[in-house]
Amino acid sequence: MENDLVLSGRFYYKGKFQELMVGIRSGAVTEIGKAITGGRVMKIEGGILPASTDTHVHFRDPGETDKEDFQSGSMSAVYGGTTTVMDMPNNIVPITDYERFENKLSAIRGRSYCDYGLYSMYNGNNAEVLSPRSNGVKIYLGGSTNTGGVTVREQDIPILNAMEVPVVFHAEDQQCLKENSREARNLREHNLSRPVICESKAIGKALEFDLKHRVITHLTDYSAVVGNSGNKAIYEVTPHHLLLNDDLNLGSYGKVNPPLRSKEIQSNLLAHYLSGDIPIVSTDHAPHTEGEKEDFQYAKSGIIGVETRVPLLLGLVSKHILDLDILYRTAILNPARLFGIKKGMLEVGYRADFISFRTSNLKRINPDRLHSKYPLSPFGGFEAVFPDFVMMGGNVILERGEIIDDKLGSFQEKSVG
Repeated sequence: MENDLVLSGRFYYKGKFQELMVGIRSGAVTEIGKAITGGRVMKIEGGILPASTDTHVHFRDPGETDKEDFQSGSMSAVYGGTTTVMDMPNNIVPITDYERFENKLSAIRGRSYCDYGLYSMYNGNNAEVLSPRSNGVKIYLGGSTNTGGVTVREQDIPILNAMEVPVVFHAEDQQCLKENSREARNLREHNLSRPVICESKAIGKALEFDLKHRVITHLTDYSAVVGNSGNKAIYEVTPHHLLLNDDLNLGSYGKVNPPLRSKEIQSNLLAHYLSGDIPIVSTDHAPHTEGEKEDFQYAKSGIIGVETRVPLLLGLVSKHILDLDILYRTAILNPARLFGIKKGMLEVGYRADFISFRTSNLKRINPDRLHSKYPLSPFGGFEAVFPDFVMMGGNVILERGEIIDDKLGSFQEKSVG
């Protein structure tokens, strides 16, 4: 059977860029070679990578669509080279059972530019009613937006394991947060109000559970991994914890949970990431309105990032700070692999999701040009490389830096096992 399309260009394949042709049929890769016949040929300029998966976004839809919705959030993702997102369950009506999961799925169906999966939220006594279609389960050990800290019951561990999905921890210890609570009027005081010891304690608790697929999200202090037998979990970091710290004059734009840390802790985390010690980098994209970010003391915690994550990392590659293979593994390969999605690799049978870029196309981020509803980004002025071209399932959805196709995103059914 003839290919629907044949791509030609410099693909990142087996650890290096190579001039290749890639056959595509029904949205998946069918052939990889130097010369492929049959099918319309499309030449792609620049370096070509598999498109990215972001395992941690808050698109606020349904319930708080004044902040973000799946249309604006997914558009932002595509502009940033991401074709799959995993959306968190702490909606204003939390996704804590099968019915709420299905209601959310219905509310966003047909409104996303990129593919997506959905988490459900464990609240301490609902393991038996979580949707079996959940792509992951989120557990908040400490309180954050729209949720409080929970205690995990031992009898629920076998039920969570039977779901065969990542169990993802917001690792801040609730009792520790209460003990350190204080009025915070700036980034340093916010850091003190949710100190690294609360993260370390929560990681220690999370590692005690006999879970098959355990993930610690938005790690801020690498020493917590060293002190808590880091090989028992998969650790995720965010660009804001890698690149920002509480010395910077960011105001409430830099207020996030867990907080930005000291320059010393941030620099150590970045060094470990650059050395390949951390497997996943996601965004924790968490938008709020301008009004909710006006006064630091009362400002909501959250930083947007779904559009800037991959471009920021490509910027580091362009400046020879980050090895491209580390970017590939942490932002592309490992996130898709964690959720059993056949993306993130140039291999026969995998989805034809690709981005192209030119490392010479280094530009400063202008928040006013981002596509989130409220582009209140702390990364304004940072250098980044945005993709010129994005393909999802064999369809070109962004070309010359502009969205050109309609909302083709679909729910990614989980892969069991």
